[in-house]
Amino acid sequence: MAWSASTRYEVDPAPHGLALVHDLLNTIPAGRPRAADLLDDLGDAQTWVDQALGCWAEETAQVAAQVHLAESDLEELRGLRAELRRLVASRNGDAPQGVELDVAPAVHVAAAALRMDREGRVVLEPRGQGWRYVAALVLLEVFQAQRADTWRRLKMCRNTRCTTAFYDRSRNNSGVWHSTKICGNLENLRAHRARQRVRTAGS
Repeated sequence: MAWSASTRYEVDPAPHGLALVHDLLNTIPAGRPRAADLLDDLGDAQTWVDQALGCWAEETAQVAAQVHLAESDLEELRGLRAELRRLVASRNGDAPQGVELDVAPAVHVAAAALRMDREGRVVLEPRGQGWRYVAALVLLEVFQAQRADTWRRLKMCRNTRCTTAFYDRSRNNSGVWHSTKICGNLENLRAHRARQRVRTAGS
């Protein structure tokens, strides 16, 4: 089973359960030509949720609940995605096109319960149905990534025509492109041509 949203942009998923958050971020329409928004209609959203929860269960060796989305869940899921993208973009101080940093954050509340497992460890489990269960699972993974200091490695491509989310595996966390060959080379070429135009105009 593959993370359908991220693999279509040819990016490796984030490690462990954070891949669920990563995949949600990449349900947006991006790339050239534009890929579909996987949360645009109920059929595509249900397919994505089924695949993403299956991948999450495989990755974490946990059991995911069955989620049946309703039409009303789509706006909530898109809102959660938009807020997460805003948070990821705000770490760099410059948002890619279509991501506003100065808007008031949406409040997403999701329920979780504390439970002791068979090994005596206390674990957090998501609660709720539909979008609320998905949101609880996503926010739990964000929480765990923040504690593990891996949350800062989840970024959005600096290419404003792309904005694909990627997990920065560089040693010093300095990556800015989801693909150096694709977006990095294109942006460097544009910058080079812009500098040449300035020199030509000034000579």
